[in-house]
Amino acid sequence: MFRGAAALNLDAKGRLSVPSKHRDALQAQSGGRLVMTAHPHRCVLLYPQPAWVPIEDKINSLPSFDPVASAWKRLLLGHAEEFELDGSGRLLVPPVLRELAGLEKEVMLVGQGNYFELWSKDGWSKQMDKAFAPDAVPPPSLGEFSL
Repeated sequence: MFRGAAALNLDAKGRLSVPSKHRDALQAQSGGRLVMTAHPHRCVLLYPQPAWVPIEDKINSLPSFDPVASAWKRLLLGHAEEFELDGSGRLLVPPVLRELAGLEKEVMLVGQGNYFELWSKDGWSKQMDKAFAPDAVPPPSLGEFSL
């Protein structure tokens, strides 16, 4: 289970060092094998490879002649890349994904249960501003949810 938000820095080559608590979990779940792809909210999704497989299967089952489904396939599968954590627990964020998400030096790695989101510092700040706005309304799917 991945939870919490960590402020991290990309190095000059576009690599980031995964925090040790997450690195250990990733090694246990997937042997350090990961899949990274774009998200329409301008962040990067990062999945342990075994967790990605059923998602990819669902995406592949979308109808190929549906223009909306095709657009989602292009976004999610067209930008998906497999990789392994290096010996130092770092991952390389491909240039195309850094550009799509506006990732520069300062980034946020945000646990989302069975995957992570990787945000630019500014993008994450804007998301949090929206979430904490006085007029923010939770989605209908959370209508009966309580803490």
